[in-house]
Amino acid sequence: MEKGFIYKDSVDLFSKKEVIGFGDELFCVKEMDRKLANEIIVKNHYSHKFYNASYIHLGVYFNQNLLGVLQYGYAMNPASQKSVVADTAIDEYLELNRMWLDDSLPRNSESKAVSYSIKYIKKKFSGKIKWIQSFADERCGGFGIVYQACSFKYFGEHTSRFYTLDGVTYHKSLMERNPNLSKSAKHLQENKHRATYQDLRQFRYLFFIDKRYESKVKLKQKEYPKHYNGD
Repeated sequence: MEKGFIYKDSVDLFSKKEVIGFGDELFCVKEMDRKLANEIIVKNHYSHKFYNASYIHLGVYFNQNLLGVLQYGYAMNPASQKSVVADTAIDEYLELNRMWLDDSLPRNSESKAVSYSIKYIKKKFSGKIKWIQSFADERCGGFGIVYQACSFKYFGEHTSRFYTLDGVTYHKSLMERNPNLSKSAKHLQENKHRATYQDLRQFRYLFFIDKRYESKVKLKQKEYPKHYNGD
């Protein structure tokens, strides 16, 4: 089966078909309903929480069955992009906010889904998106092997605190956010005494759609961390 872009059946005002995914009849990523994507993430992702600033919602389909979700959008601090890559406007980058794939999918499906999603983004946003950021953490194992397989570049690790409250995981930044502007921050801050926390290593990966932006990175590129090295 030949891989390629997936288009809407209808055409726009300029008689062009809009791209909605990439792949083939066996395996593809394709645009899906935001509400359904959020429901699947809440049910299956280890955080049990979707991110409101996600605006690209892609389903992962195998034999026409929906068995995964990828959600892209802004970073947790949406205006932080210039501290990562200089000269980047707030709408010129994406972060892979959430990814979940069913365990029944074939081996290497995660890297294939990420790779296909990047092809879709390149086509859909044609020149607009300059780079993509994603983080792997200890709960996923492998220290980002999925991104390594997709030729992301590695820019080091840091440790972040994550709170768990009533089965839902929250990033430490919500402890400092204005509770009047965030329901999640308000809930966590008011119930901090019931929450538990973990300090977890996170590994930063960047993929450059526009290769000119590689020279604008403010972080130091490093060698890939070894998988499951136990350090």
